[in-house]
Amino acid sequence: MVRFFGILIGLFFAGMMVYSFGRGAVEYVSNPPVKAVEYQFHEKPKEVSFTSDGPFGKFDNQQLQRGFQVYKEVCAACHGLRLVAFRNLAELGYNEDEVKAIAANWPIETADIDPNTGEASTRPSIPADKFPKPFANNVAAAAANNNAIPPDLSLITKARGGGAAYIYSLLTGYTQPPADLPEANRPGTGLHYNPYFANLNLAMAQPIVAEDQVTYSDGTKATMSQMAQDVSAFLIWTAEPSLIKQKQTGWAVLAFLLIATILAFLSYKSIWADVKSEKKKKDA
Repeated sequence: MVRFFGILIGLFFAGMMVYSFGRGAVEYVSNPPVKAVEYQFHEKPKEVSFTSDGPFGKFDNQQLQRGFQVYKEVCAACHGLRLVAFRNLAELGYNEDEVKAIAANWPIETADIDPNTGEASTRPSIPADKFPKPFANNVAAAAANNNAIPPDLSLITKARGGGAAYIYSLLTGYTQPPADLPEANRPGTGLHYNPYFANLNLAMAQPIVAEDQVTYSDGTKATMSQMAQDVSAFLIWTAEPSLIKQKQTGWAVLAFLLIATILAFLSYKSIWADVKSEKKKKDA
């Protein structure tokens, strides 16, 4: 009797599952889900390559210096690098005097305290200082940027899906809204259409607007695409300055594990060879 009721209960639940699945399938076919407008018009990051890509990738210091120049002249007025110190620029190939000059001449001074009065003050930066924030606080940042707070760029390539390719796509993706974009999704006052941004409209105006907006000291032609790629490469470095060392360490670890595996296998063969030989003699 218990087995009979158990079978009935099992059939009941199985029937409910089949019914639910069938009803859901019919509902899906008769009323297919409608994709959100943002989903329809949003585009995936463009295909772009960087010298640091792949297991053998390396940073190109010339490109990183160009990217830093773009950041300084185009991005630094709104976006900070709170996790990067001026002295870290030595890793890009700048010498000590150049780092000191960059820090001392940075347009935004470092926040400090006047030792005589105890009041808040500012002073020229030194190599040990982190890059100063462009705004005193989030309220000031929002007030200057249409109520949008510009994100810090220190870790931006790790914080955004698509990484550096997303940053490159965003910088080069500003365009006019397509004709079939619904009115409700068109950029409002102070917003700008960009299909690579999650909700299509963002408060940041197009930062790279023309060729030769930056004059590169190494003579590289400053096209809009080149500037976007260079600053994206620079932001890869700010997010993971030890990226190349990590890759080198990884290869060293793999080589060690390979050698250790071979030695372990040879030891196994050597140790058990005598055991197998003795066993054969006993069996004989």
